[in-house]
Amino acid sequence: MLQKPSEKEQEYFLQQELARLRELREQYRRQLEEEEKRKLKELHFMHCPKCGQKMEMTHLQGVEVEVCPGCGGIYLDAGELDKVLEENRRGPFAQALAAVRKVFGG
Repeated sequence: MLQKPSEKEQEYFLQQELARLRELREQYRRQLEEEEKRKLKELHFMHCPKCGQKMEMTHLQGVEVEVCPGCGGIYLDAGELDKVLEENRRGPFAQALAAVRKVFGG
């Protein structure tokens, strides 16, 4: 013989179902965010943030940097400025880069 569930049982299972739905919704949201990041990376990777042209890799004082052929911008990844400064500690180029670094809080 089947018994009718009590109110507390119904409330318990309803809370369980709501928690499961919240988790599924959160997983879906994270999946959408990751997909959007991947699409943005594919769209913008190795493109100049200033003019949008495809950047080229070159070596500057033993460090591989990105250079834009369109606007002439030079882009350094994290830590690359320090490497360039170490290579040219005594030269005028290093002094100029150190000054730029101080301005931008490095």
